[in-house]
Amino acid sequence: MKTILLSFALALSTSLQAADWPTFRGADRSDVSQETGLLKKWPAKGPKQVWLNEDAGLGYAGYSIVGGTLYTMGARDAVEYVIAIDAATGKEKWSAEAGALLTNGWGDGPRSTPTVDGGKVYALSGKGVLVCLDTADGKEAWRVTMESLGGKVPGWGYCESPLIEGDLVICTPGGSQGTLAAFNKNSGVKVWQSESWTDPAQYSSIIAVNHNESRQLIQLTMQSVAGVNAANGSLLWKSEFPGKTAVIPTPIFQDGQVFVAAGYGVGCKSVKIGPGNSVEEVYAGTDMVNHHGGVILHEGHLYGYSDRGGWTCMDFKTGAVKWTDKSLGKGAIHCADGMLYLLEEKTGVVALIKASPRGWDEQGRFTLSPQTQQRNPKGMIWTHPVVSGGKLYLRDQELLFCFDVSGK
Repeated sequence: MKTILLSFALALSTSLQAADWPTFRGADRSDVSQETGLLKKWPAKGPKQVWLNEDAGLGYAGYSIVGGTLYTMGARDAVEYVIAIDAATGKEKWSAEAGALLTNGWGDGPRSTPTVDGGKVYALSGKGVLVCLDTADGKEAWRVTMESLGGKVPGWGYCESPLIEGDLVICTPGGSQGTLAAFNKNSGVKVWQSESWTDPAQYSSIIAVNHNESRQLIQLTMQSVAGVNAANGSLLWKSEFPGKTAVIPTPIFQDGQVFVAAGYGVGCKSVKIGPGNSVEEVYAGTDMVNHHGGVILHEGHLYGYSDRGGWTCMDFKTGAVKWTDKSLGKGAIHCADGMLYLLEEKTGVVALIKASPRGWDEQGRFTLSPQTQQRNPKGMIWTHPVVSGGKLYLRDQELLFCFDVSGK
């Protein structure tokens, strides 16, 4: 009987973990959900809408979903808020101030996704205020500014999502005091700053990996991609990556190989981190010129939108292009249950395709409706899709959508 109960408890724990989405691109920052049993083909009009919240605030912030609550950010009047929403009903639970409004020619408001851990939610405002709040009621535990760490607000605002690493919360203030900084996640006291790496902040989010018998934090800037020791912030390795205008996509790591990409004609690069953290370039080119829609690694292949060739599939290890397709315009990507969820930024068309190196295999599409009337004319639908708990979440500024893709 004890064995049966233990098996049930483990299965329940696994299912809860699979349903949760605690930070940008998920717990491992791969943007690949571990959920199964989802729809493999959509009805003609798309999946069923569960709810629509019309007051999520302005901005391009993403969302984390943990324990039945969705956490996001949004601007209301001249203030940016962290907002908690009941994931089942779409009703707001609470909101708490994160910082003053970031104003920008492509749209005001926050850009980052809150990170949830151990009863706390960590969020970074557009102007670089990192706040720690209680998940139950939004009560503030502590806050710190990127400016106090030597950081300067990038042109489009701070966009990264904080990373939880053990007892630390880590972010990228950038600047002469150190590119990365780590704080005690409970007290907000600074533990270290990467003094040996001082690139200014860009817009990518940090990933944490185990490699060469150490825990490494990998981040991308306008000048380089680098690995930092998670324990003390010391620089382990660095490779040049000269960006243009803005460098945004999250790095991808597997088996000692790192892949990074950027838009504005820059393209992509992959390096191998060898013994002693030596760095060797594997390939580089413009087959994946990814602006900010993200790139995903699934079963040995990379998928994302390239400004050069449209939606693109590449071999992760070699960089060889498997296919390109322009059946859908530029946008963001998410992966769940072997399927790719694609969101076209200009129109709000959402498409479902199989994640396959054999070619574009579409299994449905629909257009997000209604769409906001408050978006800046230069702005588009830039918030990335997320599937959590059998639900697909999409956002267009103050409009937050939930669709049932569970297949039940």
